[in-house]
Amino acid sequence: MLNICLELENLQKRYGDNHALRGVTHTMQGGKIHALIGKNGSGKSTLIKTIAGATTASNGVMRLDGLCLALQNPQDALNAGIVTVHQELSLIPELSVAENIYLGRMPKEKGFIQWKTLNEQANALLQKLGVSDIDVTSKVSALSVGKQQIVEIAKAMSLHPKVLQLDEPTSALAKKEVDKLFVLLNRLKQSGVLLIYVSHRLSEIMEIADEIMVLRDGEWVGSLQRTEVTPKKMVDMMFGEVDEFQRKDQRIRGEEVVLEVKNLHRQGLLNNVSFKLHKGEILGIAGMLGAGRTELLRSVIGADTKDGGEVFVKGQWIKNPTPKTMHRLGVGYTSEDRKHTGLVQSLSCHANLCLAGLKKIGKRGWISQCKEAPFVTKQIRDLQIKVGRSMNPISTLSGGNQQKIVLRNWLNIAPNVIMFDEPSRGVDVQAKQHIYKTIWELSNQGLAAIVVSTELEELPAVCDRILVLKNGTLTHEFTASTTAKELYEACMTPLAD
Repeated sequence: MLNICLELENLQKRYGDNHALRGVTHTMQGGKIHALIGKNGSGKSTLIKTIAGATTASNGVMRLDGLCLALQNPQDALNAGIVTVHQELSLIPELSVAENIYLGRMPKEKGFIQWKTLNEQANALLQKLGVSDIDVTSKVSALSVGKQQIVEIAKAMSLHPKVLQLDEPTSALAKKEVDKLFVLLNRLKQSGVLLIYVSHRLSEIMEIADEIMVLRDGEWVGSLQRTEVTPKKMVDMMFGEVDEFQRKDQRIRGEEVVLEVKNLHRQGLLNNVSFKLHKGEILGIAGMLGAGRTELLRSVIGADTKDGGEVFVKGQWIKNPTPKTMHRLGVGYTSEDRKHTGLVQSLSCHANLCLAGLKKIGKRGWISQCKEAPFVTKQIRDLQIKVGRSMNPISTLSGGNQQKIVLRNWLNIAPNVIMFDEPSRGVDVQAKQHIYKTIWELSNQGLAAIVVSTELEELPAVCDRILVLKNGTLTHEFTASTTAKELYEACMTPLAD
């Protein structure tokens, strides 16, 4: 059995004036699973990237088995025996399992790939890992997400790592697939590999981790052994003294129901979700990664097909919701992925500000830049969008200003409801305040909004009411008087069996 030791000493990472890591010092041992937790922006990703060689520390030392590591790139980390499995899988769907595992390292003779040898090697590796239900000749695209995750780990293990980092490995897995993955991780642990496991799912951490390590605002808070852990202890360590997001004035919601969802169901994703949204209300949806928040919004707007349930807009039953139908009824949706689905990167800021409202702007189908100009000018002024010229490409703007354009684009249709998926992702504090101030002002004028955010600190200040979604099930309802700590504990506490 290997005797691996990874030491971090005064590890720091600065981006200008921003300190992403502030002197992290800790020692990890092989043959254990070390879970790394912290709220968003705590420095988890930076630490993982630093250990993986994807970013270089500004100060500090890393030692593996007593030898100092000078990692300039991921290849240096691989050469040292450090392999990282990222949240987004790096497999090639149309290649076989064996090809994906040994891509770039396939056995050859006289320049020709030895397919029999390749498949035998892949089979032997999977057997060693205790995996017997994956055909190495199958295309990866034919496998479930859970089996793809196992192939990704097998690919990592083919490199004979001393340290294996796993970033949110279960975010897209069903419970049965998670159980299979945990069997594999325990097998790797027993072989002496040092595993670093990043996850928001408290129930998984308490089940799989030997040690829980906590970061807060780039600083090392401490660690707990599995036997010491409770949900409250973990949340207290993650938060400490919380600086609450600037709270808005409390309001009394209207009585009119503008959107109602009844028993919405998607196999394996959503479990009979029901809620009502009132005129002028801001409703928050809280939950950890993989809870089903985005899936809920996409099912309501009709971007994804639901397996059961009903959607009503102002009391009208919508038989088969589609984005076009919901748009016509005054329901808008801003995607969490503004780059690919919220904006058209090849178009100008001017054009992106008009996309949702073309029918309103261009009566009888006639559109011109002169007709669009007043709408564009108003939107840029009202939300203080920093743009040199409105005809510049949208890609020239900062993330915060791009997010403002996503929001203002939908306001051209004078919607009754807008569903915001991660409206503050990747924006600075000032832009965030502008975005939420606009949502508050619009809600005072009668707009109803649903806000999904992983920044749980924001939701009590932004929303009138907050629902907690966990593994596709609504479990709690809070008022705006709740705290971020209470939300995190509700989101992270395991569901009762």
